[in-house]
Amino acid sequence: MNRKMVFERYEYKYLMTRRQQEAVLAAMAPYMVADEYSHSSIRNLYLDTPGFRLIRRSLEKPVYKEKLRVRSYGRAAMGEEVFVELKKKYRSVVYKRRLALPQEQALACLAGEAPWPGTQIGGELAYAVGFYQDLAPAVFLSYERDAYRGREDAEFRVTFDREIRYRRQAMTLDSDPWGSALLDPNQVLMELKVAGAMPLWMARTLPEQKIFQTSFSKYGSAYRQMLLEKQQEVRRYA
Repeated sequence: MNRKMVFERYEYKYLMTRRQQEAVLAAMAPYMVADEYSHSSIRNLYLDTPGFRLIRRSLEKPVYKEKLRVRSYGRAAMGEEVFVELKKKYRSVVYKRRLALPQEQALACLAGEAPWPGTQIGGELAYAVGFYQDLAPAVFLSYERDAYRGREDAEFRVTFDREIRYRRQAMTLDSDPWGSALLDPNQVLMELKVAGAMPLWMARTLPEQKIFQTSFSKYGSAYRQMLLEKQQEVRRYA
């Protein structure tokens, strides 16, 4: 689990097969090591308005966009620590701010039932929640993550996400990670997180393995799938 609370970096995403992942892992071996918390079963509650204002805005690909979520690294009971995260993207640069709070307190702050901590990040979260006003957990999204960092440059990180699932029931972080799948069983989502330029060895490996950058938003993909399911239901009863 990364204890850092403020992030500013570029994030690049790649969809690949398990075989391509094995090739990338082999290329990474001389340059990278597993994170301290190398494997995590990540659970997220994405916050949105009843009309899905945040994700609809994000899918329009504006210059600036933001998302709000509550995240845990494994099952989290109400008294256990979770992260409330405000993730912003401006001109391809990702800015993430987060607070670590007991889940019960985090949900109370988001619902306006408790004050936010009197810190700069607490103030930013309070402003975002006040701006959107009617935010509530909209989607539960989970995945299994393996994370690595550079041997010499710890700011260079590579993560592999699989078993990405979403649901709109049982919206609690104290639950099993079940739901509708967003990827095929043989697919993996790799994310490169860099503060500056991508290492040359990685820049060479990707085209050699025919791995190309893609635009993939987990929450955005879940929202699109939800819309498709709704359209299919309408046709069924039309």
